[in-house]
Amino acid sequence: MSEKSAIDLLRDGPTDDVVVPFKIENAEIRGRFVRLGTAVDDVLSIHAYPEAVSRLLGEAITLVAMLGSSLKFEGTFSLQTRSDGAVRMLVADYFTPGIVRGYAAFDEDALERAAGSTENLLGKGHLALTVDQGADTERYQGVVELNGQTMADCAHQYFRQSEQIETSLMLSVANLFQPLGKGEPFESVWRSGGIMVQNLPDAGGDERRLTKKEREEIEDQWRRAGFLLDTVSADELTDPTLLPQNLLYSLFHEDGVRVFAAVPIQSGCRCERQRVENVLKNYDKAELDDMAVEDGVIRVTCEFCKTEYTFDPAEL
Repeated sequence: MSEKSAIDLLRDGPTDDVVVPFKIENAEIRGRFVRLGTAVDDVLSIHAYPEAVSRLLGEAITLVAMLGSSLKFEGTFSLQTRSDGAVRMLVADYFTPGIVRGYAAFDEDALERAAGSTENLLGKGHLALTVDQGADTERYQGVVELNGQTMADCAHQYFRQSEQIETSLMLSVANLFQPLGKGEPFESVWRSGGIMVQNLPDAGGDERRLTKKEREEIEDQWRRAGFLLDTVSADELTDPTLLPQNLLYSLFHEDGVRVFAAVPIQSGCRCERQRVENVLKNYDKAELDDMAVEDGVIRVTCEFCKTEYTFDPAEL
């Protein structure tokens, strides 16, 4: 990955739909900053879920962009929740080289009773993070328990249990009004952001035994990074006028921060007519006839992008 100085990226870096990796100098602390505009707005606008559900799905999409872009692989990184909460299921996918999508399933009555409470939205269940590199490779999956936490809490729990990496992160989703153009009316748009730091004392490949003083220095550096991260507000993570590089520089300039080339993110889907047709061909004639609607055709709608495919049962 190519490197640029913070000053270079302040001048010419991208502002939206990016993941910006960074490293705090003289410390084995690495991080990632995510800022999504159109990429998250495309997904949430297509579904037009109630606001509480949209915010939760926006956090999930931001999280998979943050984590998926850090992996050196070709394939799909997926987040999925299943629970007894008002939001029964969340699915968010990141697939290389930087495409995100997602959808949610929820109970409208339970959602109304939840009244925006995160504990009641997610409820009890589990969250699974899956790396899938294709049919000829073994899938990797980490599963953690859901117990009414926020999406950020779930990520913290995952890193503690599955990866055993000290991690601190924040996620934010906002629904903002911005003008369509000069003198034009305003439109409602979704934005999201996130920042993560991880303590990786072995990242340099030095396997020697650390002295007590070195361990104390690492712990002090980690505490300081966490303290600085706590000063970031939710609005700063989504603010379209605040460059990601400016925020990183304002946080860590005293310690020195090195930023790397940004990973671009966009929304998209992998559904194809041929894939849907191949699935339908596994059903017998009676089952296909049952699927046909009044006009005699079978209609299949992609949960992710809402694209509708129609088929004549006789052709299948």
